[in-house]
Amino acid sequence: MLISLWVLVLPSFGTETDSTQFEIQQSDAHPKSGWSFGGIPALAYDSDLGFLYGAILEVWDYGNGTKYPRYDHSFYMEYSRTTKGSGIAQIVYDSPSLIKGLRTIGELSFLTEQALDFYGFNGYRSGYESRLEDDSPDNPDYLSRLYYRQSREMLRIRSDFQGRFFNPRLQWVTGFTYYSIHLDTIDTPRLNKGRPDNEQLPYIDGGLYGKYAYTWKLIPEDQIHGGSTALLKAGLIYDTRDNEANPMKGFWTEAVLHWAPPLPDAGISGFGKLSVVHRHYFSLVPNRFSLVYRLAWQSKLWGTIPHYLLPVVLNGGTAKDRDGVGGAKTARGILRNRIVGDHVLYGNLELRWKILRTTLFKKDFYLALSAFSDFGRTFGEYPLDTHQVPAEFQHLFPNTGEHLHLSYGAGIHLAMNENFVVAVDQGYAMDPRDGDQGLYIGMNWLF
Repeated sequence: MLISLWVLVLPSFGTETDSTQFEIQQSDAHPKSGWSFGGIPALAYDSDLGFLYGAILEVWDYGNGTKYPRYDHSFYMEYSRTTKGSGIAQIVYDSPSLIKGLRTIGELSFLTEQALDFYGFNGYRSGYESRLEDDSPDNPDYLSRLYYRQSREMLRIRSDFQGRFFNPRLQWVTGFTYYSIHLDTIDTPRLNKGRPDNEQLPYIDGGLYGKYAYTWKLIPEDQIHGGSTALLKAGLIYDTRDNEANPMKGFWTEAVLHWAPPLPDAGISGFGKLSVVHRHYFSLVPNRFSLVYRLAWQSKLWGTIPHYLLPVVLNGGTAKDRDGVGGAKTARGILRNRIVGDHVLYGNLELRWKILRTTLFKKDFYLALSAFSDFGRTFGEYPLDTHQVPAEFQHLFPNTGEHLHLSYGAGIHLAMNENFVVAVDQGYAMDPRDGDQGLYIGMNWLF
């Protein structure tokens, strides 16, 4: 059971001066200058992962205010831990002013998960049986709530640069990302520490990932515990959005090539991957009501992608790389990492309605509602040699074809000074093979 409490801080610190000489286009907000701060402390409890504590802090420098809501520098900082060992330590720096004519993005993240979702590969071609993790007293098939889980530690270091390419709206992007990932099966004794005897998690001998890695030999031996990969990127972006934090009109289209050079000592043969993303925004009522959609394609071009990088959704712009497809940032309501393969399509359709605007403590706020539908699917097949899988488990690799995974839901967003947005989304899967529902509390609009 998960109980989460998030408290929005209404910042009264920092220095800002109002400017009355600048006309804001496509926004009812008042121009801001100088530094602005926003933060959320977090408190949560998960019966399997323990208490969570931490905070998110965002900082912006709006300079003299003439570019508001665009900024000169921004910092996103997040730190959270659970008493059972999961946690996030992350800092992201974004600046269009550090180097003249370039946008600079830097990231340092260390992400620890004691219960990361793992459902296999190729979408519906990997079976999911909710009864195995349903601990209802009348369920004779229950194995563990964490049967479809694995542990992961991930270090991510990123440095990206964007610049104009002939046309002010056409930009080139290049960068470097380093991943160091360590995987293992669930540490049941650690998660059971301090629990009463009648609430102990059953020992599951590694769960599904243990079967993939050790019993059925579906994971290459040198990748069972993860590995390291360096990715170089290069691509183009065309951006006509009227503002970045919550566009009301325009579009963003990017096509980026990601190349992992061979690293023989790390067991990496090298691969190439293409990511294409198109986001479009339509203003139905100026500054109030909009229709938006996103289509995204992730596709292997050559080589072999290590299995531990398959769930990573690569991006070329300012967005951080994400886990998926499925979950908070890709397909809400669908199980996280449910849609994993060499070639993946996903998308989102969303209505956004800003129902209230006000000013408090010299800060501009708006409250918005949203309704959405998300989808995703894999194409082709990530190769799996299942000849060592016993007959009683062959049903986990059905011959039925893959098709769209669909979900729907609604959300509420509270924004301060346009750029600081607290988001709460509730999504529902339309097929029980994708789970049931998901509640997501985080930062910013989906795209």
